[in-house]
Amino acid sequence: MQTHSSPFTAFALGLLLLPAAPYSAKADDVTPRPVLGEIIRLDPGFNALVPPGAKMEVLAAGLDWSEGPVWSAALGAVLFSDVPQNTVFQWKEGEGLTTFLKPSGYTGTNTYSRESGSNGLTFDPAGRLISCEHGDRRLSALSLSGGGGKRTLTDNFEGKRYNSPNDACVDRAGNIYFTDPPYGLPKGPADVETREIPWNGVYRLTPEGKVTLLTKELKFPNGVALSPDEKTLYVAQSDVTAALWMAYPLHPDGTLAPGRILADVTAMAGGGKYKGLPDGLKVDPKGNLWATGPGGVHVMSPEGKLLGRLETFVPTGNCCFGGPHQEYLYICADAWLCRVKLVP
Repeated sequence: MQTHSSPFTAFALGLLLLPAAPYSAKADDVTPRPVLGEIIRLDPGFNALVPPGAKMEVLAAGLDWSEGPVWSAALGAVLFSDVPQNTVFQWKEGEGLTTFLKPSGYTGTNTYSRESGSNGLTFDPAGRLISCEHGDRRLSALSLSGGGGKRTLTDNFEGKRYNSPNDACVDRAGNIYFTDPPYGLPKGPADVETREIPWNGVYRLTPEGKVTLLTKELKFPNGVALSPDEKTLYVAQSDVTAALWMAYPLHPDGTLAPGRILADVTAMAGGGKYKGLPDGLKVDPKGNLWATGPGGVHVMSPEGKLLGRLETFVPTGNCCFGGPHQEYLYICADAWLCRVKLVP
């Protein structure tokens, strides 16, 4: 594996000095597009997922902390959060970067916290944009097909406000599974004055509005995703002392059976050579996990075998599949939005 003093293996000098406002790379303004990091192939099966010669091309730069991407087929674009900027951005081929929604996660008048905006984004079966909102401490739904603004789906458990809903996934029946770590609180994990729930939970919200606490055993639950058959819930734990991905069998009623450690990368955590902790993740139709963590995006088999890694050299928040044929993986990596072409 090569080492680099910069996250860029090829990047125009003018872009290394990031502007105050996000830089937007359009299809015709940078040729070729700058490239981030490198792709590490650890198993022959990885070539069936990411073609040889693929690169992580930079689509936008100059962001504060990019997170929670989701592909919108209706818009033909990827939407993603910039959590500190309290903004959801849109990136579309040929148009570049535009503001889609601001404020995205905090509607108060005073300064709340450094990470007050929306984080994880997803769509429900009705096509509504589901947002995990740090500042307003809720899950919301926004219809893209008409007016009316957002609808609050849930902002409390048993009368106590959530810490800062962080990431979510939705099953085919419309149940939403979401995590609630403390990162969006004014003082983050150390905040004892603002928080009302003493644990950091994983929850399930039904279409009828019922909220169930699934587990509070994880110190810092973060990314969450379902297996293709919806029989397993994967949860990332962003804990430097126990950096891992858990796999929980799902009962028919949506509750969890005891979980198992799918993969443990604690040895890579701690801010040394590899940047970041387990964060957002997605699962492809074959059940492979694409999980952000120390060293970029870890690509694992359903059994947890590491097939390869998209090494960004920066802390990496989340990723999603997108494009007209789901032919790209979009990656939110610190100040950058990137993508890599996948095998069709």
